[in-house]
Amino acid sequence: MNLQHQNLSNGRWNGLSLMEQLANVGSEVERAIKWKEKNNLEYSRMAFERALELLDLTINDAKNQSRLKEIARVRELLGDYFAADNKFASSDDNWRKYFYSFNYAARLNR
Repeated sequence: MNLQHQNLSNGRWNGLSLMEQLANVGSEVERAIKWKEKNNLEYSRMAFERALELLDLTINDAKNQSRLKEIARVRELLGDYFAADNKFASSDDNWRKYFYSFNYAARLNR
């Protein structure tokens, strides 16, 4: 996987709040879902990989250590949904609802 967010990996990501970080992850997840709906699996996979990259940056951000369990679980479930058998029965709607709350919270704090 190629690093797509090099500017963010240089420290800018850590300056965002957890809500902003997860809202950005949610944007990539939304892109992955939309491309999947349009039957463009290559673009969907690329957006999914960007979401994983942002989640990895979030996991490595020291301020998020108290929430590491949930963030790592989200990463696991996204992987199951987009790249495996979806044994946890996630849906596009579930993911949209989950990430919408972070987008809303991030906008409230601006």
